[in-house]
Amino acid sequence: MVMDFTFDYGWMFGGLVISAIGGAIVFFYRQIADNFASGVRSYDKVKLFGIITLVIGFLVTANLHTFFLSLLVDLISKN
Repeated sequence: MVMDFTFDYGWMFGGLVISAIGGAIVFFYRQIADNFASGVRSYDKVKLFGIITLVIGFLVTANLHTFFLSLLVDLISKN
C-alpha cells in the first residue's frame, strides 16, 4: 500500500481546532467533570478523553488520519 502525502490547509486548520478543543478539555478537566460528568470519580476519564482528542487533532493536522483509516479498512476487508 502506497500513500501519497498531500498537504492541505483545510485539514491543518481543522486539526488545529480539534487540538485546541482537546487542550481545553485537558486544561479544564476538573470544571468539565464537575459540571457535566460525575465529579471527582470521572476526572481521569475526562482527562483521557482530552488526550485522545489531542492525538486525533495532531493526526488530522498532519493529514495522517487517512493513512490510519485506510490501514484499518485494509485490515478489516482483507482485499
